[in-house]
Amino acid sequence: MFKEFHHAVADPQLPGWQAYVVDQGWDRFTAEDHETWDILHARQTKLLAGRIVARFMEGLELVGLGDGGIPELGRLNAKLEPLSGWRCVAVAGLVPDEAFFAMLAARVFPIGNFIRTRAELDYLEEPDCFHDIFGHVPMLADRRMADAMQRFGETGVTAIAEGRGDHVARLYWHTVEFGLVREEGELRILGAGLASSFGEAAKSLEDPAIERRRFSPEGAVSTPYRHDAMQPLYLVADSMDKVVEALEGPLA
Repeated sequence: MFKEFHHAVADPQLPGWQAYVVDQGWDRFTAEDHETWDILHARQTKLLAGRIVARFMEGLELVGLGDGGIPELGRLNAKLEPLSGWRCVAVAGLVPDEAFFAMLAARVFPIGNFIRTRAELDYLEEPDCFHDIFGHVPMLADRRMADAMQRFGETGVTAIAEGRGDHVARLYWHTVEFGLVREEGELRILGAGLASSFGEAAKSLEDPAIERRRFSPEGAVSTPYRHDAMQPLYLVADSMDKVVEALEGPLA
């Protein structure tokens, strides 16, 4: 299913997840690439107002993703690390699950070193640097969510070693990527896949044809998902606390 996506290739001379880290190549981004980021950032920030959890908007302000153009990771890390101890590294595309969860366990988040084209502004199946940075980094600026993500990374490493990689992937998908949550009585976006998608963000909250089920860890690990189309189903957590508890707790 991912055959046309960017895939990271491991450097055999480096150990573990470090083998997938590459230079961001920030200097090779074109003026059009930076303009694409600015278009995406401006319209997504406007769209998400009143639709996403408060912690996301707070983190967005703290890490300064609207300073103009694609963020350079060194400067981004200078803001993020003092807040939560997390840092970002560049990768050339999707990394294997075992490397991905090992990165989370080390408080490292992988960022694709490419950005979508203008033709893909509304929806992109493949995670690019806008999805990775705009969608994920604001929540990593929140200390409680940051700690939960590290713990979840540790759980993921163990689960994959035990042959339960599908379980941990499903829990991640239905919370961190495409989760919804109730906040102050209102339905809000949590997941990065929704936060970074102009085409799917509002749809996830407002389309009456979409199925929304109450979130539970047990339900999440038994619910398949699609990564080649907009989601037909979303899981809705009762609160952010429920999400954090699920990420920090034992795998169902």
